[in-house]
Amino acid sequence: MNTTIKHSGVVESVTGDCIKVRIVQTSACVSCKVAGHCHASDKKDKTVDVYGTDTSGLNIGDEVMVVASEGMGWFAVVLGFVLPFIIVVAVLFAVLGVSGNELTAALASLFSLIPYFVLLYLCKDKIRKRISFTIERNV
Repeated sequence: MNTTIKHSGVVESVTGDCIKVRIVQTSACVSCKVAGHCHASDKKDKTVDVYGTDTSGLNIGDEVMVVASEGMGWFAVVLGFVLPFIIVVAVLFAVLGVSGNELTAALASLFSLIPYFVLLYLCKDKIRKRISFTIERNV
């Protein structure tokens, strides 16, 4: 079952094959009656780049629906949170086991993320193909 995640947004710019869409990301409790008095409720504007979509007929200010597959969301979570966590923990225990020095192990585990994120940056075009959004036009 391939479910989708949808966010309504407004087109901010259309350049070439890239459409920038501003979406309002809200937490689950933003609709609560006491959300104005609670600091847990959260509402943020985010800009999403949508590539490879037909830009004809889209103008700045148009309301659209940004769509992503749920599987794509899980892939992003794995790349952004799960793999870095595994790397940090593995390097921490490996260096701690070899050196016996906690400070060295902690610093090595933190610095081990630098090559990981450099690799992500170098593979950004391949990742962009895998993590892509589509646009549904509001009628």
